[in-house]
Amino acid sequence: MPDTPPKATAKSWIGLAVLVLPLLLITIDGTVLVMALPAISAELSPTGTEQLWMIDMYSLVLAGLLVAMSAVGERFGRRRNLLIGAVVFSIASVAGAMATSPWVLIAARALLGVGGAIMMPSTLSLARNMFLDRQQRRYAMAVWAAMASVGGAAGPIVGGWVIETFSWHAAFLMNIPVMLLLLVLGPLLLPESRNPHLDKIDVRSVVLSFIGLIGVAYGIKALAGDKGTATGIAAIAIGVVAIVLFVRRQLGLAVPLLDVRLFRIKYFRGAVVTDVLSILAMVGALVALTQHLQLVLGLSPLEASVWLMPQAILAAVAAFVAAALVKRFLPAYVITCGLLIAAAGFGLTFFLTPASSPALIAATLALVTLGAGMGLTLSNDIIMSSVRPERAGQAAATSETAYEIGTTLGTAVLGGVLVAWYSRVVTARTDVLDLTADLTDRVSSTMAEALLVADEVGGTVGTSVVAAAKASFTEAITVAGIAGAGVMVVAAVWALVTLRGAAAHQDLAAEHEHELR
Repeated sequence: MPDTPPKATAKSWIGLAVLVLPLLLITIDGTVLVMALPAISAELSPTGTEQLWMIDMYSLVLAGLLVAMSAVGERFGRRRNLLIGAVVFSIASVAGAMATSPWVLIAARALLGVGGAIMMPSTLSLARNMFLDRQQRRYAMAVWAAMASVGGAAGPIVGGWVIETFSWHAAFLMNIPVMLLLLVLGPLLLPESRNPHLDKIDVRSVVLSFIGLIGVAYGIKALAGDKGTATGIAAIAIGVVAIVLFVRRQLGLAVPLLDVRLFRIKYFRGAVVTDVLSILAMVGALVALTQHLQLVLGLSPLEASVWLMPQAILAAVAAFVAAALVKRFLPAYVITCGLLIAAAGFGLTFFLTPASSPALIAATLALVTLGAGMGLTLSNDIIMSSVRPERAGQAAATSETAYEIGTTLGTAVLGGVLVAWYSRVVTARTDVLDLTADLTDRVSSTMAEALLVADEVGGTVGTSVVAAAKASFTEAITVAGIAGAGVMVVAAVWALVTLRGAAAHQDLAAEHEHELR
């Protein structure tokens, strides 16, 4: 009979509270500049390309370094990695707050991505090693997932409040107190852990993983934006080639940087794909609907952030609802139910009009966040429970890379659907207004630009441009919502098929360890 895993102590739970603080900030920083960009633009006067880099650089660097930084933590100490990452994150935050030019700010965002990549795998792998009892670990994973979801949902809220209360500089400086707290309490409350079987790092694998992840992420963003189809395809091709070479190299190494054989485990593979699809749809919803609050309904950043509060609250609640339900139902059924709830939330966009109450947006985001949050909580638990503690860092890196890929795809795919549909229908609606070719191009590019054109031309033509843009943008959100519902249904079916049989009380790591041999 196998030994019963030891129970976590009160110190472990207090340590978990400290552990999720950097996770909260890492996820907040991914979306906080969405609200801050207008104020930054007014002060630093960045070009359109520089604005995109301000937003994208953080997530690109974070995604590209997750696997490599996880390997560093596995070998030299996960707690040590966490604390080093906190120092890097703090330095980058000060640099961002003091930036006097667009490219200094972009460099600071890149350094923030480095700090986030150093810290993020350690937060999940340390939690896996601190909570060995399956039931306690499930609740620890629920706390972790709740903070990750809250951070993503709260980014625009925090950004809106900070910008209107202080300035955009505060969006960077707010990181400092939390990082200092982590540096003081981390050594006292968090145990050090590493994989004793690992020593050297294969530099070629690090380079290939970075090129592969950055290439694919940048290529997707390029295809969805205005960087050109050729650029996007070329970047994706380079990324895919690098990933193929990376996988082949890992299979040939005695001690791989990332053990790609983990994907032989049915439940691990099923949970990772579920994560990517769920996050794709959830992030796409957040990007589209937050714009509707400001551009169509005309709310200020602070007013819009108030209507985003319900989803932030439900992001936290969802994790604990899932942890409670899984005591009575198989995880696959709870995950499937959650994802179908999210799909139903997307269905509410069918009733959206330019005059709809913000409450409809809030209800849509609340249902999407509740359902997706339930699914992500349990899929994360399955990912981490499918491997033994010494493999926790590699599982954590895979889980968090899936999160970043899902975020990139959500912005690119559903965001691309939104932009493409808006451009098509607004052009048809404004053809009768006899605008110049230049003005027509501007109106069809983004709704924000259409509102600027309306102000410039004024009169009845300007009023007609506003009406056409709002109607077109709302219709585009409905189309993107239908696409999001479809993604959630696909994720639900996938989870039901691939995760069926995984019970909440199973020792999944012991059951499937033979699949790694």
